[in-house]
Amino acid sequence: MKKIIEDFKHGHHEFENGHLDEFEANDPFKIFESWITEATNSKELEPNAFVLSTVNSIGEPNSRILYLKDVIENEFVFYTNYESQKGRELIGNPNVSMLFFWPNGSRQIRISGVCEKVKSEISDDYFNSRPRSSKIGAWASKQSEEVENRKVIEDQVSFYESKFEDEVPRPDFWGGYKIKPTKFEFWQGRPSRLHDRLVFKENKGIWNYHRINP
Repeated sequence: MKKIIEDFKHGHHEFENGHLDEFEANDPFKIFESWITEATNSKELEPNAFVLSTVNSIGEPNSRILYLKDVIENEFVFYTNYESQKGRELIGNPNVSMLFFWPNGSRQIRISGVCEKVKSEISDDYFNSRPRSSKIGAWASKQSEEVENRKVIEDQVSFYESKFEDEVPRPDFWGGYKIKPTKFEFWQGRPSRLHDRLVFKENKGIWNYHRINP
């Protein structure tokens, strides 16, 4: 571990892949669409992966990797177990942060917003598009709860495979959330750590932006 940390400490990476000018900054959703498209075309690993951060009842932050599955009317959609840790935390505090990072393009987007459940029909449509094994997994996993060993999970999988021989319905405790953005920060790596950073904030339906120091 010490050798690795020493390498981190003394390593220095120059960012020379691009820039972000103010004239590009008129609509944060268009910039997001452009960047995630470029990330996909440049073969970024899991370009729709993002870090979702929530806060528990005593103010402790929790983060995990999720997948962006849709954008509906400029709201970002993901799916999960409503009874998971993140689901419980969202009940107490719907304010969240999203973080996308695409190293090939030296780009990062931070998004702050408010989270709420999507309509049940939207969750149904997505759940029905999933592979059967993923549907069974949604039933079998009591996400975030302590489990004695893996066999307990495998037994649950076997139980639900037998229970649902044909169609697998969506569990009431599983579905989608949508995040309505209130703030974006676009970060473009530049040489000498003099990065480009543009911040957008929404005010009464209008997005205003400004540049901040790297």
